[in-house]
Amino acid sequence: MSSTVFRARGFRCFFFSKEEERVHIHVEHPDGVAKFWMSPRIHLASSHGLRPKQIHEARSLIEEHEIEIHQAWQRHIRRGSD
Repeated sequence: MSSTVFRARGFRCFFFSKEEERVHIHVEHPDGVAKFWMSPRIHLASSHGLRPKQIHEARSLIEEHEIEIHQAWQRHIRRGSD
């Protein structure tokens, strides 16, 4: 099960339920997917099918929505512990 945090510029950013504890976000685009770690800094964990320009754009979106992502992560974790 996945939880969408936001959609922008052709990307969907989301979490998978109970995947792992470390804060991260998945990014889906018609061309492929990527996973970014959120701490200690935002950086690419993996990517499949996305071109470097798309990875850069996804990272920029994550930086723009960083606070929203962290807040959504906290809500996501709390729901999983209920």
